[in-house]
Amino acid sequence: NYDAVVLDLGLPEIDGLTVLDRWRKEGKVMPVLVLTARDSWSDKVAGLDAGADDYVAKPFQSEELIARLRALIRRASGNASSELTAGDIRLDTRSGKVTRAGEPVKLTAQEYKLLSYLLHHKGKVVSRTELIEHIYDQDFDRDSNTIEVFVTRIRKKLGQDVITTIRGLGYSLEDPDA
Repeated sequence: NYDAVVLDLGLPEIDGLTVLDRWRKEGKVMPVLVLTARDSWSDKVAGLDAGADDYVAKPFQSEELIARLRALIRRASGNASSELTAGDIRLDTRSGKVTRAGEPVKLTAQEYKLLSYLLHHKGKVVSRTELIEHIYDQDFDRDSNTIEVFVTRIRKKLGQDVITTIRGLGYSLEDPDA
């Protein structure tokens, strides 16, 4: 279950468009950004017609690629705006600002990433492992209690009612207005 897929058309064993076509025929609806050296207009049309949601030709700026992925994920989650919300909590993905009831809240980079991820998955249970994979690289100590520490810090800053612990499963952020 992926938020988005970056697909290179130049795969070693099979053409990326064939993979994309198979995914779409199987009913897979995750957003797909095609990343390729093929930069002609006909290649772009073929990629988009095959089911790609966006198309980026090499060379590219990594910042642009990341911004395009964020936009795809926002659209796919039904939130095309740069603002993520839950009740009176607002997180602006462009400015990086967080507010609760209109008052600014200062978060560390890791707290911001964790809150942003929970807001993107609002109403769903997110496992501790999933949060670790989102915030850290592969070499992170999965037995560490840093996720619990970040959740505690966010609760202190935003309120105890913001994040719910689902024992044995993970964490959930609900929209109090729902």
